[in-house]
Amino acid sequence: MNKILDHQLMAERFESLKTGALAGLSLAFAFFLTTLLNNLVLAKSFELLSSLAIDSLNLQWLVRLGIVCFSGLLFGVTYRYIIRSDKNPQIKAGGVLAFGLVRGLSQVDVGLSCSGTVVPFVVLAVESVLWFGLAAFFLDTAMKLGWIKPFP
Repeated sequence: MNKILDHQLMAERFESLKTGALAGLSLAFAFFLTTLLNNLVLAKSFELLSSLAIDSLNLQWLVRLGIVCFSGLLFGVTYRYIIRSDKNPQIKAGGVLAFGLVRGLSQVDVGLSCSGTVVPFVVLAVESVLWFGLAAFFLDTAMKLGWIKPFP
């Protein structure tokens, strides 16, 4: 039988797609929350963080949202394979930190290269880790409720 059309393989792919979609939506939700927090609180309260404010919903904002959703999709699919049926919290935390720190530290690196201050980029790095932590929470909850099956 053709491996591509194998029903069990297709079911696993569908579960991975569901997991990725949920993680992408989770990161989009976190992105909206942190964007609101940045615009309404941080940028107005701390002059050093004024660069975090987004003036309007333009193409740049939509591209950022697309990157966030795609990062979430990749995280979700990978997270499902990382944790499998294992209950070890260190494996889960390692997956979250790996994705969050790669995304966050790359933002800090850009900040060091392009800006006089790195503080706003450190805030973005912390946000990245929190985003992936929130996505992991939603994925774990969905797995406990049986909406998504862990990888065997």
